[in-house]
Amino acid sequence: MKVPQIEFPKHKFSISRLVYGIWRLHEDKEGNSPERILKKIETCLSLGIDTFDHADIYGDFENEELFGNALSKNTSIKSKIKIITKCGIQVPGSKFSTKHYNTSKEHIRYSVERSLRKLQVDHLDVVLIHRPDPLMDPYELAEIFETLIREGKVNHFGVSNFTPSQFQMLQAVYKKPLFTNQVEFHPFHTESLFDGTFDQALEHKTHPMIWSPTGGGRIFSPKSEREVATVSKLKEIAKEHGCSVDQVLYSWFLNHPAGLVPILGTNDPERIQSAAECFSYPLTRVEWFSILEAARGKEVA
Repeated sequence: MKVPQIEFPKHKFSISRLVYGIWRLHEDKEGNSPERILKKIETCLSLGIDTFDHADIYGDFENEELFGNALSKNTSIKSKIKIITKCGIQVPGSKFSTKHYNTSKEHIRYSVERSLRKLQVDHLDVVLIHRPDPLMDPYELAEIFETLIREGKVNHFGVSNFTPSQFQMLQAVYKKPLFTNQVEFHPFHTESLFDGTFDQALEHKTHPMIWSPTGGGRIFSPKSEREVATVSKLKEIAKEHGCSVDQVLYSWFLNHPAGLVPILGTNDPERIQSAAECFSYPLTRVEWFSILEAARGKEVA
């Protein structure tokens, strides 16, 4: 079966239930030629994965351009894909020496227009504020969101790594519904289950996007006692289902009623294929809790 779509009802827009992430595009040991990137895009599309997650800073501000150069070799693909990107982080360089966040309207406009140029597309489906900015003015941010949507440059705006209170502060000012809150979540980082992040997503009927779903690859090479115990449990369940550890892990995300959307970070087309098959191996509630218990090192109260 192909990866299904998941609907964002307030936006009348859907994305694939698994998203392909561009974070490590520049680290591909097979290279980052347009042909290699196109192969991964086409692999994703063949599996039903039509949504791609970028950020302006990925690959030292080069990965959007690498992806855009690949699209220019086969422009027909542009109409088949959905692009999400992030902005708001500034890293030290010739103009300043301190890493910082910038959510001013001038910087958001600059970032959006730069992403459009680098990706060689005429609009961005979703733009997320990459990190919560302590100096963020929600009124100014809402204003530039509305302006860029009116200009047809962005269809939807959302956030990334926001706490529930930060999300609510911005949503209280922004007239349109925020699209998503992209957060870190995996068996070794389960805070979002308990700090209100996923509760808020259910309340707002939006689906959290999940970055680093394999814990930065620790599912494949566990080291700590907790990691080893978690992977042991995943292997046990995988054996019962006749599937692989990563398929059990991705299936684990699908159980949550908020409709979590994992972002795949691999450069290996075979791992993309493997992840896409997770929908064939649904987990029981008991299996889900047994993975949580192994990961946290304790049973629920």
